[in-house]
Amino acid sequence: MNFSKLGKMFMWLKRPLDLLGVTMGRSIKRVFSPRKSLLWLVVLTSLLLSGCVKYDVSVNFNHSNSGQLVQHIKLGERLTSFSGDYIYAWLDSIESRTRKLEGKVSRISQEEIIVTIPFSNGQELQTKFNEFFNTHNNQKVAATTSEADSELPKIESNLLLFQNNFLLLVRNRLIYDLDLRSLALIASKGNVLADAGAILDLEFSLNTPWGAKNIQLTENAVEPEKQGNQLLWRLQPGELNHIEVVFWLPSPLGIGALLIILFVWGGLYLRYTFMPDPRVQFAPQPTVTE
Repeated sequence: MNFSKLGKMFMWLKRPLDLLGVTMGRSIKRVFSPRKSLLWLVVLTSLLLSGCVKYDVSVNFNHSNSGQLVQHIKLGERLTSFSGDYIYAWLDSIESRTRKLEGKVSRISQEEIIVTIPFSNGQELQTKFNEFFNTHNNQKVAATTSEADSELPKIESNLLLFQNNFLLLVRNRLIYDLDLRSLALIASKGNVLADAGAILDLEFSLNTPWGAKNIQLTENAVEPEKQGNQLLWRLQPGELNHIEVVFWLPSPLGIGALLIILFVWGGLYLRYTFMPDPRVQFAPQPTVTE
């Protein structure tokens, strides 16, 4: 039925990252019972007209050994009024997961938070990013729920970062794949019921000191918007989103090593250029005899 597709998508909106667990799945199943289908279809249609979730993810690099993963989450008033208890529980659980990754959360309002998770190198970014957005834990818990719950849309998110050190600079190749095809809202007869983009406003951005070069290698590659040294991608619900970029970062370790070498070389140069040779200065003087 048409409303079942909407119900599944709305269930995903409340339970990404398996933060709400089995209880929410049972509650949503009860909410979208056939006896109330027409009512909830009307409610969800009104939500589609105004947008519900704005989710911005930003990866900010200071240099190769410092950066932050920043997430800005803002929920529409209609969404919170529709199911405020579940939404607030979701935001609370995001705070808990963020602290486990040594991050911090700024609560702007009940419906809006900013999550900041620091990382010290590319490998740590990759690990923390994939751990935060990993959906496989959902599937383990969902095994204990009903068959309807097991049919929740599967969201695949994977970020890879390859780094090559060239002493003073580090070449980075970032690849991000986000499969949102399961969020396409299709009616039972194959007609499009609603645009998922009307509900979800998803953005991914990359900030680097010297900018980045976007690579279009596949048909699924998303074309970014350039804003100074920032590249911004507007992710498309219902599609496979592929992002691939190359960028260079300064290497503090390499620069520090070079400065030490220059400092030592400068000291030796000054010592033997502008001061007497210590081998002559401290050489034993011959004994003078009459």
